[in-house]
Amino acid sequence: MPREYVWLECTECGSRNYRVQKETRGTERLELRKYCPKSRRHTVHKESRKK
Repeated sequence: MPREYVWLECTECGSRNYRVQKETRGTERLELRKYCPKSRRHTVHKESRKK
């Protein structure tokens, strides 16, 4: 199964804080609550592909 790296971007401040592996076939975009060091609290992070 092919996997690729994607970045998790904070929805509040827009910084990319985490890089995770994800299966590419037939999956939806990731959305996780992770710690944002810039905001200094847990926020929702959404998947964004590396530009």
